[in-house]
Amino acid sequence: MLHDHRGLAVSTTSAEALAHYETAVAQFHSYRGDPIATLGAALSADESFVLAHLFKAFALMTTSEARYLPAARAAVAGARAGARRANARERALLAAAGQLVAGDWHAACRCFDAVLREWPRDAVALQTAHLMDFYRGDALNLRNRISRVLPAWSASVPGYSYVLGMHAFGLEECNQYAEAEAAGRRALAIEPTDGWAVHAVTHVMEMQGRVDEGIQWLTSRSADWATDDNAFAPHNWWHLALFHMDRGAFDAALDLYDHRIDGPQADMLLVLVDCTALLWRLQLEGVNVGDRFERVAQRWQARADEETGHYAFNDFHAMLSYAACGRSADAQHLLASLRTHAVGYGVNAAKTRDVGLPLSEGVLDFTQGRPERAVERIDAVRDTANAFGGSHAQRDLLTLTLIAAAMEAGDFSRARHLLAERQVHKPTTWSTRLAARIDAAALPVAA
Repeated sequence: MLHDHRGLAVSTTSAEALAHYETAVAQFHSYRGDPIATLGAALSADESFVLAHLFKAFALMTTSEARYLPAARAAVAGARAGARRANARERALLAAAGQLVAGDWHAACRCFDAVLREWPRDAVALQTAHLMDFYRGDALNLRNRISRVLPAWSASVPGYSYVLGMHAFGLEECNQYAEAEAAGRRALAIEPTDGWAVHAVTHVMEMQGRVDEGIQWLTSRSADWATDDNAFAPHNWWHLALFHMDRGAFDAALDLYDHRIDGPQADMLLVLVDCTALLWRLQLEGVNVGDRFERVAQRWQARADEETGHYAFNDFHAMLSYAACGRSADAQHLLASLRTHAVGYGVNAAKTRDVGLPLSEGVLDFTQGRPERAVERIDAVRDTANAFGGSHAQRDLLTLTLIAAAMEAGDFSRARHLLAERQVHKPTTWSTRLAARIDAAALPVAA
C-alpha cells in the first residue's frame, strides 16, 4: 500500500501517479504551476486513481467559476467509477465532492470536516475547505478549521508552512491581528515564497492602516511572490495598489493596474474582481480611469450567461462594472437574472437574495442619481455582507461607496458617522481625505 508525503494511505498502486499527485499538491499550496495539468499526468499513469479525480474537482471548484463546473462534475464521475478501489478517506472525500459540485457548499464543508476529524493531515481537503470557507463568508471557520487540525501538524510534516499561512489568514479575518502576523511570519520563515502567507500579513497591515510598512513589505518580498507562474501575484499587486491609493498616489495605483493586475491572468474571475474593485475605488476618488472600466465591463458581459448565479460576490462585481460605465441594459438584465436566482435553492441563492441583490440594486441607484435609495439599500446589508464572501479589505468598498452615496444625498451626519468607524480602525490618509471632502461638501452654498 502506498502512502502520500503526509503518511496517508492512497488507493493507487502507481508510484508514478502518486508522484504527480504530490507535485500537484505542492502547486495547489503555492499557487504556482498548473495542478490540473499535473493531475492529468497522474491519471494518465493510473486512470482509476480516485484521489486524483477528486483533487481535480476540488481545484476546479476553488476557482469560483461556473465554466469549470462541467469538468468538475466529470472528475467526480471519474472518481465514482473507480470508487470500488477507494479507501475510507477517499470515499468520504467523494461525498464532499458530490455536495460541492451540486452547489451545497455548506454541506461540502461539513463533509470536509468529517474527513479532517479522522485524517487531519489531509492537505487537499484542508485547503479546499479553507477556500470554500472564504467563499461562504465563514470567517470563524477560516480560523477554526485550521485550529482543529493544527496539533496534528509540525515542521517535520511536508506542507506545514502552508497550514500556518492559512491559519494566519483565518486569524486576520477574525480580527486577531497580532496572532495573524506572527503565524504568517512563521510560515514565511519556513517557506519564503508562500504568496498566501505574504497576503495574510499584508491584510494585517491593511486593516491596521500600516500603509508605508505594507508597501515596503510587499515590494521587498516581490522576488518571492511576484513570479509569472504565481496565480496569486495579481491579488498581492492589488493590495499594493490599495496602499498607494491610501497615500493618494493614484498614478502608481493605475500603473500597477496596467502592468501587474490587468494582465494575462485577468481571464480568471478572481483577478477580474480585483480589476473591478480597484477601478471602482479610483472612480470614487475622482480619478479618470479612461476606458479601462469599459473593457472590464465587456469581459463581465461576455461571461454573463455562463457565470451569473454561480457566485454572488462575482455577480456584484459585474454590476459594479455595468453601473460605473452606464451600461443600463446590461445592469437591468443582470438584476433580472439575480432576482430569478434569488428565489432558487442553494447556497448562492441565499447569498444573492440576502446580500448580492440589494447591493447590486444599491450601486445602480448610486450611479443613476438615486443616492437616498442607494444609502437605504447598501446600509441595510453592509454589516452582514460577509455572508457573500470576500475579506474585510475587499468589503471596505461597501463602506467607501456608502459614504460617497450619503454625501451625494446630503446626509452628512451619516457620512461622518460611517467615516468615524473607519477612522478608528484605519486612521490613514484615505480617511483624512474623506473627512475633508465631507466637510467641504457640507459647507453652505454662498448666496
